[in-house]
Amino acid sequence: MAKKTEITVEDKLRALFDLQIIDSRIDEIRNVRGELPLEVEDLESEIAVMKSKMDNLKTDLKDFDLGIKEHKNKIEEAKELITKYADKLKNVRNNREYNSIVKEEEYQQLEIQLAEKKIKELKAQTELKNETISVLEQQMNERQSHLDAKKGELDEIMKETEKEENLLLAQSEKFAAKIEDRLVNAYNRIRSSVKNGLAIVPVERGASGGSFFTIPPQVQMEIASRQKIITDEYSGRILVDSELADEERDKIAKMIKAL
Repeated sequence: MAKKTEITVEDKLRALFDLQIIDSRIDEIRNVRGELPLEVEDLESEIAVMKSKMDNLKTDLKDFDLGIKEHKNKIEEAKELITKYADKLKNVRNNREYNSIVKEEEYQQLEIQLAEKKIKELKAQTELKNETISVLEQQMNERQSHLDAKKGELDEIMKETEKEENLLLAQSEKFAAKIEDRLVNAYNRIRSSVKNGLAIVPVERGASGGSFFTIPPQVQMEIASRQKIITDEYSGRILVDSELADEERDKIAKMIKAL
């Protein structure tokens, strides 16, 4: 990795504040999207679960249909056997043979009754599954419509902001590259620990931006001298003087406008 060029404390402060302005703008862009990306992701997951459930229901229907066909085949086979037994009864030679054929015939009649019962049960289950599928299809259509609308909103926002965000991210990396890793890490650590993401703030009207605690005059003079990195003892944020802040805001505003 190439060694970073040594720069003055003032240059570091300017680069840090530039980095803060750019990162804050990126935060604003992402806040515009709000919860939309998560909402889209949640809806997609919900629809995927519904589709999986739908596939299982349709598989069940196929199994029921196959079961009905199998039981119908059993009924046909049983009827054919009963017809054969009826023919055999015409030629029986003794009571034992007669009783044996009658028992076989009765058995096939029971097989028919059992198959008919199974068919009835499978048809009832099929009806219930179809009702469930109908409700699920309606829910899926509603979720899909909701998802399409949310995706449309997100796509519109992405079209408006993605180019700017990518350019700003490149600039953020560019400014971070000017600063020593120790300071960049400290900046990122502070940013992640505060709600508004402000790790470096100007002193305005004698107070630290973000904490609003008064900064002693001697410390204000040290900040204005730009000779060392000074942090707010209450919030931990890095402090810069308001004049430097205004200069960098103007510079970055022009840069963003030119992007």
